[in-house]
Amino acid sequence: MIEAFTDVVPSFFGTLNRGPMTLTIFLHTVIILPMFFLYYSEKKKQKQGDHED
Repeated sequence: MIEAFTDVVPSFFGTLNRGPMTLTIFLHTVIILPMFFLYYSEKKKQKQGDHED
């Protein structure tokens, strides 16, 4: 499944393009996990704001 990767210019995106799951896992890590983190942190801030009033 994982073979030696050779390219004229060893680039980050060339590495991501090696398999169907590599890009998916990368995008979920970079975009979707921080979205969950921001959602819950904002939700917590909102709850704290409600209790202070």
